[in-house]
Amino acid sequence: MGLHQLAGPYALPVAFVIVIAAALSSIFISLFGRPRLPKNAPQMTSDQWPIIGSLGFFNRRWDFVRESASKTNTHNFTFFAGQYPIVALTGEPSRKLFFEHRGLDFTEGYAALLGGGLPPQKDVTNEETDFGGYFQKRLIAMLKGPVLKAGLPQMLKDVRDNLDLVAQDPSRTTDPFHSIYRIVFQLTMRAVACHEIADDPAVLAACLNHFEAIESTATPLTIMYPWMPLPAKFRRLKSGAQLYMIFKKVIDARKTEGRTEKDALQFLLDQGDDVRYIITFVLGALFAGQLNSGINAAYILCYLACNEDWRARVRAEVNSVAEKYLPADVPADTPLKEKLMHVPIEAWEGEFPAIDLALKDTIRMHMPGTAFRKNTSGQDIPIPGSKQGEVIPANAFVAFPVGDMFYNQSIYTAEHDWDPARYLPERAEDKKQAHAWMGWGAGRHPCLGMRFAKLENNLITAFWLAYFDEWELRDGKSGAKMDRVYPANRNEHSASKPQRQMVLAF
Repeated sequence: MGLHQLAGPYALPVAFVIVIAAALSSIFISLFGRPRLPKNAPQMTSDQWPIIGSLGFFNRRWDFVRESASKTNTHNFTFFAGQYPIVALTGEPSRKLFFEHRGLDFTEGYAALLGGGLPPQKDVTNEETDFGGYFQKRLIAMLKGPVLKAGLPQMLKDVRDNLDLVAQDPSRTTDPFHSIYRIVFQLTMRAVACHEIADDPAVLAACLNHFEAIESTATPLTIMYPWMPLPAKFRRLKSGAQLYMIFKKVIDARKTEGRTEKDALQFLLDQGDDVRYIITFVLGALFAGQLNSGINAAYILCYLACNEDWRARVRAEVNSVAEKYLPADVPADTPLKEKLMHVPIEAWEGEFPAIDLALKDTIRMHMPGTAFRKNTSGQDIPIPGSKQGEVIPANAFVAFPVGDMFYNQSIYTAEHDWDPARYLPERAEDKKQAHAWMGWGAGRHPCLGMRFAKLENNLITAFWLAYFDEWELRDGKSGAKMDRVYPANRNEHSASKPQRQMVLAF
């Protein structure tokens, strides 16, 4: 076509179409375009779809990782989740890099890929420049030793009040993923939020419902394209707004009445923190602690129901600690649940090794998913042990599958079995490789809430044994006795409640 033809009567419509097409192309590339990766990035997986990327990463994560890794010489591979380029690493050398390299940022990795987590907030206070620093500083202050010691009497009361209700159930059964999960939520709410909510069963239940509604909005598309106005985003906003109003009501009541409380919320208010950041902090702390701790505390009781040896071992430990700290003026025949009220915080934290081992293998069994980082170093990072000279590209995300450690038969014998003895000194399976167990974080990012999580788990397990001499695991639908716990779905993204209901009968 010559220039004289473009100047004809159709020139304006043609030019208009070209401009519109160019604009649409630019918008599409901006919204859905993917960055170019260097040639020495790990091999791209074959599971790739336009716009979506690797769908298997979202709906069958562990299977997707195993299948994709098996097709490469290095067992590392690259894929896209929407626009995000992600390098998946496996193996011990890559594991050390993932958990120890300073250029791999924890906060930015999870903010984008957790899908339900809370994005970093800038300029939270005059002292901290990002939400990660703010969150860490506040959480450490709330969960330090003296604070937990001061809160122990109320924690003991919370556990006992809840188990009193369980024991009074006429069915003589309970779904631990409801009753025990709720105890953990109450303890966590009291530790990182406020007494008004923790003390009110109706408001506490409403907060739990809103919390679970937010957690359920982590869909593939909300992760890949967070700007999309999807129904899940609106549900998340609605639940977040309802939580905001609950906390705002508590804060306003305190101001109106000129009242202060000795709790985490008051601590945050006294620091001059904005209400929005307070609620962001509380939600972040709940997400960090509730999902794993609530589910693991329930699973431990299920495993103990099916394992007579470890049930006896834990019971002997609980009895021994209770007797050790029983005051001389308290009768020896006092019920165990009363004896435990005299156990000091130091013993609750350090004298229940059998319960700690039970928790450790429960975490291994029920912590699926992937750990995330982002390469914020500004340059490509070489992957150790890679003969092909593979690198993690600058600004790429990094994923490390938990199964590479926890479901690895070269590390854990009979890895499908719950076996706390695997961590005893004579076996020490978790010491076979670097970072072979990461239940409390690893490398540069240890779990800030580990101390509190262990404490609440010790309390719940010990008092359960004090309330119930014997209990058994049953199928929630048929009522049939079970000899084994239903296996976890290893394709889940995080610890999750069982797909088939299990109940404890006592």
